[in-house]
Amino acid sequence: MFRYPYYDVPQYYPMEDYNQNITWDIRQQPTAQEILQILRSQHSNLYSQIQRAGMPRQTVGYIFYFVIYFTLQANTNLTASQIYNRFRQQMPWINFLLLQNNVPQNLIDRVLTRVIEITLNALRPDDYGQGWSRWEDLGGTLTSAPAVASWQQNRLDVFARGTDQALYHKWWDGSNWSQWETLGGVLTSAPAAVSWGQNRIDVFVRGTDQSLYHKWWDGRSWSEWESLGGTLTSGPAVSSRRSNQLDVFVRGTGNRLYKRTWNGTRWENWEDLGGTLASEPAAVSWGPNRIDVFARGQNNDLIHKWWNGSTWSNWESLGGTLTSAPAVSSRRPNQLDVFVRGTGNRLYKRTWNGSRWEDWEDLGGTLTSAPAAVSWGPNRIDVFARGQNQNLIHSYTGQ
Repeated sequence: MFRYPYYDVPQYYPMEDYNQNITWDIRQQPTAQEILQILRSQHSNLYSQIQRAGMPRQTVGYIFYFVIYFTLQANTNLTASQIYNRFRQQMPWINFLLLQNNVPQNLIDRVLTRVIEITLNALRPDDYGQGWSRWEDLGGTLTSAPAVASWQQNRLDVFARGTDQALYHKWWDGSNWSQWETLGGVLTSAPAAVSWGQNRIDVFVRGTDQSLYHKWWDGRSWSEWESLGGTLTSGPAVSSRRSNQLDVFVRGTGNRLYKRTWNGTRWENWEDLGGTLASEPAAVSWGPNRIDVFARGQNNDLIHKWWNGSTWSNWESLGGTLTSAPAVSSRRPNQLDVFVRGTGNRLYKRTWNGSRWEDWEDLGGTLTSAPAAVSWGPNRIDVFARGQNQNLIHSYTGQ
């Protein structure tokens, strides 16, 4: 047994042999013990991450219990990050204890914030998709849908158009969100972004002359804008099949899909891929010879076309009722997660699991733009959108 420093600890410790068979009364707020059981049964990886640093499992359970109990007493209209900041201020001994046991600060911040998110989700089980965090407010005043890219594990770079029509950038470095920075330009669409390597980001937008424009981060500085021509009738989408390769997709004249490829040496000519798109496209690659492209179709359904390494498929309809362009991410080879704003301005997801398309899943929220999505690990997806106050909102699943 250990002694807690600097705090008068209340005597309501959880026990590891707590009854495993819990029946909830849905009219009552779940207890701290019930939420702790959710962590044990559904989020054991959170225990494992702290244990690997050398902390005994029972001690981890005590700490999680205090975090849960604190959250249940907090103002649950606050974000998980806001509650966590108050928790650190009012219970500093827990952070001290974890640091004394060689748990890195960024791991402490990430895991305990996730425990708070899971607790908040349990308080409003009907408002959020299973396993997804509550929507968090990341501020800003967006005049477009966002875009997101990730160039390494636990790194996120988000882009959006601001009130002056310039490109703005905000990033997560594994521990904290940056402030917004302006990258200039005059955008007439939402941006698109992708990373093809460590510390590399490519961003594309439609300019005032309806042409495609490109700006990139090379690990040290941002380039100037370059024009890649074309006549865009929507914002662009971009994917990367391999290092130093980019495939950019746009809706062009006739509402058809067009592609322009950077092959590692030069930009190839525009290619007409047909179709009748009612939105900007979305694109992702899960392998060196695979690209999947999605858009909203004429019937407001989700339509899909893919490259298998030698030929393009025909368009297929995946149903649904879309009120925005789609977004797509891939967690692993031969897996796709497609996100759309649907009826009620809620977020919906449809997943290709490697053998079939699963049913649509309602993930809730109130979106005022198309979503953006990215995956930086085999069990992690981050989704962004513009919220009701024109702010950037964020939800995620996995670790």
